[in-house]
Amino acid sequence: KMAEKQEEPSNTQNGEPDNAEEGEEKKKKKLRREDLPPFEIVTGERLPAIFFKFQFRNVEYSSGRNKTFLCYVLETQGKESVTSRGYLEDEHAAAHAEMAFFNTILPKCDSSLRYNITWYVSSSPCVTCAERIIETLKKNKNLRLTIMVGRLFMWEEPEMQAALKNMKSAGCKLRIMKPQDFEYVWQNFVEQEEGEEAKDFVPWEDIQENFNYYEEKLAEIL
Repeated sequence: KMAEKQEEPSNTQNGEPDNAEEGEEKKKKKLRREDLPPFEIVTGERLPAIFFKFQFRNVEYSSGRNKTFLCYVLETQGKESVTSRGYLEDEHAAAHAEMAFFNTILPKCDSSLRYNITWYVSSSPCVTCAERIIETLKKNKNLRLTIMVGRLFMWEEPEMQAALKNMKSAGCKLRIMKPQDFEYVWQNFVEQEEGEEAKDFVPWEDIQENFNYYEEKLAEIL
């Protein structure tokens, strides 16, 4: 289940920045950051709707969106195919959600079985995570990885472009999330308020334009 100690999300991380309290928040956050153990990954079955609405928005300039949320679907192919799903988020700078997947979920996979893994991530991997993905795919020939991303992270940087190309060469499929993919995440990975009927996914205004924008960029890079 969700980690119990989930704090109230601070405005700056998960909602629109609230300037009046920003200074205070920063101080608190600084303290809090130092109190945290060096490595902590929050996992849960479903992520709070407020996180989804803020972090997964496929905006062009992603200020304040400095966390990665990773929802995964892991299909085991064998005599019987088994599917498991969950989500990971990185709590602070120590480890990214992509690394968390390799450190916590992957070791449970049996190397004699084949796996189809799909990640739905708020933004594409950083260079370090991309390297880890490439290395993992080269080592584990039984894995097929598809990464659906909401936004492209620092895509203007030449080293980031190279990393994305190398991921593709290593067999990783990279896709930009379409409106239907956001809806899929909403239905399968986002907590619905208790006692309320599941709310329909409400696409934001520029969801399709932003998808087109990023899809074009990714096609140019790859």
